[in-house]
Amino acid sequence: MATKRRPLRPNLGTASSSSSNMNFRPGGPDITRSEARGTRPTAAPTSIREILVMGVIHLCKKTIFFNTDLKVALYLGSLFVISVIGDFVPFPKTYFARSDNLFNMYFVKVGWGWTLLFVVPFLVLSAYTITCGDHKRMLRHHFPRIVIATFFWFFWTKLFNIVETSYGRCTVKGFQSKSSCLKAGHLWQGFDISGHAFILIHSSLVLIEEARPIIKWETIKEHIRNELHNRSVSENTGTNPLRGLNDEQMRSLQFLYKRLTPIIRTLFIGMAALQLLWDIMLVGTMLYYHRMIEKVISGIIAILTWYFTYRFWYPTRGLLPEEPGSGTFYYQRETHGFPFKRPSHLSGAAGTSSGASGPTRANPNGKVGAATSVPKDQQMPTFMGMPLFTSPKAATAAASLLQSAQQKREREQQQQQLGAES
Repeated sequence: MATKRRPLRPNLGTASSSSSNMNFRPGGPDITRSEARGTRPTAAPTSIREILVMGVIHLCKKTIFFNTDLKVALYLGSLFVISVIGDFVPFPKTYFARSDNLFNMYFVKVGWGWTLLFVVPFLVLSAYTITCGDHKRMLRHHFPRIVIATFFWFFWTKLFNIVETSYGRCTVKGFQSKSSCLKAGHLWQGFDISGHAFILIHSSLVLIEEARPIIKWETIKEHIRNELHNRSVSENTGTNPLRGLNDEQMRSLQFLYKRLTPIIRTLFIGMAALQLLWDIMLVGTMLYYHRMIEKVISGIIAILTWYFTYRFWYPTRGLLPEEPGSGTFYYQRETHGFPFKRPSHLSGAAGTSSGASGPTRANPNGKVGAATSVPKDQQMPTFMGMPLFTSPKAATAAASLLQSAQQKREREQQQQQLGAES
C-alpha cells in the first residue's frame, strides 16, 4: 500500500509554499549540510527557438574559430599560389574583375567601416557584461583595441599610397606627380602594395579575435544560477568563477547577461557572416587585382600586425589593453575530462603543477583547456559545444555505465570467437 511521502521540510509549515516556484530548495539555518545535498538548481526548459539559435551559433563558431594558425598559413600560401596562377594563367574577365563592381565599391573599399559596424557594438556589449557594468574598466581595458586596430589600418594604407607615389612614374614623360598624370588621362606605374589584400586579411583576423568572448558564453548563465544557489544556502566552497563578485556585481551581471545576450548573439552571427564574405572577396582579389609580390607583402604586413597585437601585446600581463574575454571574472575555464580512466599520480601531479600557475585560458585557436591534451575517448561529451553533464557525479556515473557496457560487449565478442573456434 502506498504511503504519503514525508515532506522535505516539515518544520517550515506553510512558509515553504512561497518558494514553490524555485527549482531548488532554499537554504536556512535549519538546513543541515547532509540534507542540502542533491539540491543543485536545474536549468530552465529550452524552447524550440532557443535550440535553433544555439544551432546557428554553433555553426558560426565552427566557421569563424577554424584553427587560426592554419588559417594564417592558408592566407600566405593562397596569396602566393593563386596570385601566381592569376598572373600567368589568363582568367576570363568577369564582372568581378572590374574595379567598379558592386562588392568592390560598397564592401571592400569601405571594408574597415563594415568591420567596425559589427565589432564595436559586440566589443562594448560583451566587455560591459563581463566587467559587471564597469564602464570605466571597459573603456580602459577593452575599447582601446579597436582604436589600435584602426590606427594600424590608417597607418599602413597611407604608407602604401606614399610608396606607390614616391616610387612610380607616369607612362608619359613630363608628369612628375601621380595626381597630374592621372588628371591628364595617363597611367601611373608604381609599386602598388595591395590595400585590398591588407584590409581583407586585417579585418578577418580582427573579427576572429574580437569574437572570442562568445566562446563558452552560455556557461555564464549556469555560473549565475549556481552561484545564486550557493549564496542562498551560505555555501562558501566550490570553484564557481563568480565567487569573488559582491552582491552588486552579481545583480549587474545577472541583469546585463539577460538583456544583452540576444543582441550579442545577433552581432556574432553578423561577424561570422562578414568574416566569411571577406575570405570570399580575398580570393577574387588574388585573381584579378595587383601583382603577386604586392599582394604577398600586404598579407605579411597584415599578419605581422595581428601577431604583434593579439598574440604578443594583449596577452602580456600588466599591459593595457587586455585580451578579448578578460573581465571581472573568467568564465572560459577548462572543461573537466570525461573520466573513463582514473588518472595516475604522475598525471595528477602534472595537472596540479600546471594549474597552479594561473587560470586556464582559451588558446589562440578558440579551444579552452590546458596545454596537455586529453584523449578523445576520455573527454566530456558535448552537444553544440556545451557539456552534457554539469555535475562530476553525473559524469562519473555515465562513464561507469558506458565502460560497463563496453566491457560487456567485449566479453560477448570473446565468447562468440571462442564458440566459433570450438
